[in-house]
Amino acid sequence: MPSPEIVKLPASAAHAVGKVWLVGAGPGDPDLLTVKALRVIQQADLILFDNLVSEEIRALFPAATRALYVGKIKDAHSIPQELLNELLVEKARQGLKVCRIKGGDPFVFGRGGEEMLRLKQAGIEVELVPGITAAAGCTSYAGIPLTHRGISQGCTLVTAHGEKSLDVNWQSLAGLQHTLVFYMGLSRAGMISSELIAAGMNNNTPAALIERGCCPEQRVIRGSLQELEELVARHEVQSPALIVVGDVTRLADQLDWFQGDTGYPAASTEIQKLTA
Repeated sequence: MPSPEIVKLPASAAHAVGKVWLVGAGPGDPDLLTVKALRVIQQADLILFDNLVSEEIRALFPAATRALYVGKIKDAHSIPQELLNELLVEKARQGLKVCRIKGGDPFVFGRGGEEMLRLKQAGIEVELVPGITAAAGCTSYAGIPLTHRGISQGCTLVTAHGEKSLDVNWQSLAGLQHTLVFYMGLSRAGMISSELIAAGMNNNTPAALIERGCCPEQRVIRGSLQELEELVARHEVQSPALIVVGDVTRLADQLDWFQGDTGYPAASTEIQKLTA
């Protein structure tokens, strides 16, 4: 990936006042981008994109706009978050219009709040463009409603990774009778299963794994809460994937509609170079 240090400042921006947009790209399908998100992408001087911004969305980046990968995957961060925060401040102070684009929504497990706080502290103008978070988008494409009358009156979104340790009140989660959606939980599927069962949730509670939701390669794998870890291993489920726990997953057979053949455009040669 290109290094952030090699970004060159356009001469026209040398004395301008810069701005940062924190943009949610949604869960993968480029048709789910908001009109505002697409407009910001098209008008930016610099685009900084995450791992979860799909190749189909990257293909919409203007060819003349420098786009740099600043994403994170497990045990492999292209740039530490603290340095990324400072990079946003630096490029805005240079006069650039910066599009910081993230998968899903910047304020839902996207660290958008941390980036906005740093920009606000530095006196940088910043605007947030919401995106469809994975819990809403991927479950919808899987035919799993987050809420359904007579089955679930609420939903709770949980991250399976904390800053230093996972601090979850499992007793409360098990007693909510909500649809539970776990982000970044594949490697902890066994722990999620055992903790919920130990907290009193029925081990036969329906559960689903949604791999690459809203993308042509989407897979939905269903079973019970006690089978979660086995399902991940047996089907070789890969990130990005969501874990959904609750009776609403039973509706997937009746509500299934997404066939995976979306007709997405192929990524351009330039985008492929940037993501190589």
